[in-house]
Amino acid sequence: QVQLVESGGGLVQAGGSLRLSCAASGIFFSIWTMGWYRQAPGKQRELVAGITSSGRTTSGGRTNYADSVKGRFTISRDNAKNTVYLQMNSLKPEDTGVYYCNARPPTGLEVWGQGTLVTVSS
Repeated sequence: QVQLVESGGGLVQAGGSLRLSCAASGIFFSIWTMGWYRQAPGKQRELVAGITSSGRTTSGGRTNYADSVKGRFTISRDNAKNTVYLQMNSLKPEDTGVYYCNARPPTGLEVWGQGTLVTVSS
């Protein structure tokens, strides 16, 4: 059974940092593209950051970011731990939302985690 479990969300003041983790099970993790999405209240879910498969290496992959988080957020993966991370620095109130982990295989259906809430106070 494919499962994604996010952790690391919480309440932080503006300017602070958080690191989100997403542990995957039931998939051949290293060949899946992983991503973080977020959904703010009353808004559509949007892509925050993505990282492609890294082949036989334990980490790496090509990354892409939403313009609003470039230079502040970093996505990374550890294939040995089947985990993808999102390091979030210089957080702003507009970063508030539920953050979802997404796993997309080379073919087939994508998988979503249950989400973790990030609240940034001003």
